[in-house]
Amino acid sequence: MADKDGNKLAKDFAVDVPAETKSFHVKGMDNVDWGMKDRLSRIFNPASGRTLMLAFDHGYIMGSTAGLERLDLNIPPLTPYIDVLMGTRGAIRAAVPPTFNKAVALRYDCGTTVLKDDMSLGFQGVSIEDAVKLNASALACQCFVGASNEVHSLKNLTDTVDAGNRYGIPVLGVTAVGKEMARDERYLGLASRVLAELGASIVKTYYCEEGFEKVVAGCPVPIVIAGGKKVPEKDALSLAWKALDCGAAGVDMGRNIFQAEDPIAMVRAVASIVHDNNTVEGAWEMYQDLK
Repeated sequence: MADKDGNKLAKDFAVDVPAETKSFHVKGMDNVDWGMKDRLSRIFNPASGRTLMLAFDHGYIMGSTAGLERLDLNIPPLTPYIDVLMGTRGAIRAAVPPTFNKAVALRYDCGTTVLKDDMSLGFQGVSIEDAVKLNASALACQCFVGASNEVHSLKNLTDTVDAGNRYGIPVLGVTAVGKEMARDERYLGLASRVLAELGASIVKTYYCEEGFEKVVAGCPVPIVIAGGKKVPEKDALSLAWKALDCGAAGVDMGRNIFQAEDPIAMVRAVASIVHDNNTVEGAWEMYQDLK
């Protein structure tokens, strides 16, 4: 039985040695089946090996959110510039034309709303058959490592992985950080590794200033970073660049795109960092020119 206090801290992450990839461009996915690789190739651009996801699933726990008041007006204009739509089945069916033909990371769990102090209790909110009908490229499941309902949320994850594996659909494990959790290398590294070990094909987590390269190196599957709360546009561009520079495989950004002063200019600037290796200054100049 592991002792959380007496356990020796891991330290040899060999961050200067990249993880070996063989025949496939997505980290840790060489040995999955053809259908799952096809879906992962819709998520991660084979040319850059990276992804830009647009998260607009906030309403499932927050209700109407600034910048998402009218999904049918707010989301479609951003879609040409992103790789993946991350949303709920209700929002996707109601607001995203199927002719856009974008990969979908389907919010697969339903959780406690922001009206409750403890938001760590959730359940599977979609059947795998409905996910297949929506042609989901990934199933997104939120986990609360260290929270009061930790075991319950990890059971949700493993059930989601089992369901996805039956149909070749990868799972995006999301590390939810509660008020009592520190967004530091030790916690994020632990949570990300746990989700990967339990079968998540992709892990979404937060960036931390110290040691994020260790978080990435210690996770055997791709990490995409969460955009988090709205910050000034240049700070959001810097966040994306720093995470990718530490080895992240992409960005899953919501509020820092759709709440930007000019969302279309912002999504294009972020995409230039993700896929074209643009600098922060270059992306900032691009944003100002397009705005």
